[in-house]
Amino acid sequence: MHYYDGSFGGMHLIWWFIWIIFIVWIFLIPIDIPYQKSKRESPQDILNKRFAKGEISKEELEESKNILNSDSPKNINS
Repeated sequence: MHYYDGSFGGMHLIWWFIWIIFIVWIFLIPIDIPYQKSKRESPQDILNKRFAKGEISKEELEESKNILNSDSPKNINS
């Protein structure tokens, strides 16, 4: 490092700021990775898609919605 009268040269300090900003930008900016879901689907969305594809009937859809929307969760094992 070069010292000029006990302090760094002006450009040297500017380059440190540039590198710090560049490194922070690399690690903090989210990267859009192909084939990765950007939004997590809710159970309601999954049910609606399955109904639209014809995988479940209207009765199964309504029953599943009632189970999801019920206030008291039921024990599946009993």
